[in-house]
Parts: sequence; C-alpha cells; structure tokens
Amino acid sequence: MILAFTGNRFLADETLRDTLSARGLNPRDLPRLSGEDVTPDNLRPHLSPGLFGDGGVIVDLEGVKPDKALLELLGSAEVTVAVLDESPPATRVKQYEKAGQIVASPAPSKPGDVTGWVVQRAKKQKLPLERDAAAYLAEVFGADLTGIAGELVKLELLDGPFTLEVVRKVVGREPPGDSFAMLGAATAGRAAEAVLQLRRLMLAGEDPFKLMGAIVWQYSLVARMVALLQEEGRVNENTAAQRLGVKPYPAKKALDVARRLNEAKIRAHLGRILDADLAMKRGLDPAVTLERLIVQLSV
Repeated sequence: MILAFTGNRFLADETLRDTLSARGLNPRDLPRLSGEDVTPDNLRPHLSPGLFGDGGVIVDLEGVKPDKALLELLGSAEVTVAVLDESPPATRVKQYEKAGQIVASPAPSKPGDVTGWVVQRAKKQKLPLERDAAAYLAEVFGADLTGIAGELVKLELLDGPFTLEVVRKVVGREPPGDSFAMLGAATAGRAAEAVLQLRRLMLAGEDPFKLMGAIVWQYSLVARMVALLQEEGRVNENTAAQRLGVKPYPAKKALDVARRLNEAKIRAHLGRILDADLAMKRGLDPAVTLERLIVQLSV
C-alpha cells in the first residue's frame, strides 16, 4: 500500500513520521531510499513482509522522476510504502489514489498564516510564546518552517515567557527587507520605516541596481493600478490581477499602495524615480541615491 505525503516538505516529512508511528512502525527503523538509490532493484528487497510480519520502506522522490513501472512496483508492495513527494503531477496523483492514499500537508502561504502556524506549534510544545514574538519568527524565516521549528526547539531549553525581546536575542537575526513594504511605508508617509526596509534589503546583499529595477517595475504596476482605480472605481485584488495580467500577491500589494495615490502624485513619484535611476547610472553613490529617493517618495 502506498501512503503518499505531499505539500510542504518539512510538514510532509513530519506527518509521514507521525503516521507511520501511529501504525506501529518506527520510522527510524525503516529503510529510506532517496535520489539515485530509488531504483526497482534497490526497492524490491523491501517490498515484502519480513520474518516478524509487516515491514515498510520510505521513498523520498526529491529530485527523482519515477516512471509508471516504478510506481506500479511500489503499488504492488505487500508492506507500507511511505512516499515523500512534495508536488506530484496530476498523473502521479491518480496513481497514488489508485494504489493507496494521499496525505496532504499544504504550507501556510501568507505571513499571517505562518504566524498562526508558529502560535499553534508553540502551544503544542507548551511554549509560552507571545504572539508578537511568533510574528517576528514568521517575518524572519518566512516559509522556512524548518528554521522556525529549530528556533522553537532552542526555546524549549530556556525558561519563558518568551517575549519579542527575548526571542530577538535568542534568534539574533533581523527580518529581511520587503520592497513592497518599503514602497507601502513610503507612500503612507512613514519615511523611517521605508528607509529601514531599504537598509535591510541592502544588508541582505541586494544589488542597488536590482533594487532600483524592482522599484521601477513595482511603481509601474502601481501606476497602472491608479489608472485602473480611476477607471473602475473599486476593484479587488483578483480582478486587478486579471485585468493587469499579474499574479494576485503583487496585485494586492500594488493595490494597497495605489489606494493612497492619485494621478498627480503618481506622476510626481515616477519623475523622482526616473531622476534617481539616471543619477545612479551617471555614477552617483547608489545606496545614498536610493535612500534619498525613498525619503522623497515619503513626502
């Protein structure tokens, strides 16, 4: 029987281990094949029961493109075959459903969802973690759930409660910069916050010219959003994404910025961006020029 674990790799692997344990199988005692070792010859010895009854095998398909014959071999096994397959195509999904079942572990996709996941995991581990500290972990690590889980394990060795200040000291990392957050803060008049985002991006090693390219692209999208709002009145992010041919996430971020602007302001901002772009290309200090631009956009 195949048990296919899909979705976020960290969550899927964790669910795989929990599921096997609930079935009376110790994941640590089972053979685990991955990469080049996932071949019919290597798998066959593990697909039949041992002397003491049911056995099992864990098959990690990361970097592997299994053919139909291999999947049929796994499906014919007389033992539990736990397959770790993050994003199987539809054809493979059908084969899994035919030969067993799929256990999905979708990843939290939005920052707020990640924060909620951190809060729930901390409760499960009985850690007195304050919500703003959970939000900090979500901001620092983003979709890296493995990294967050590692920090929570570190906190288990300490005495709580775990406030934002305590967790900052333990983790010792600044949140990465966010260019959309930078522009959002700038257009809202929060110059200090916007400059902080820019400096975080620069400290993370972002190339100033690439950052300028991102600003040009994002502000051109914002300008199109302003025009769309003037034309349509009120629109939601899905409608805006479809009308402008972009994905929902950048559409939402650009829409948030565009709602604070009008045609006169967007024209003024585009002029400042053009001036800064030319100044950088003429040899002026890129970091200083970008910081000055962000302050100008905050006025």
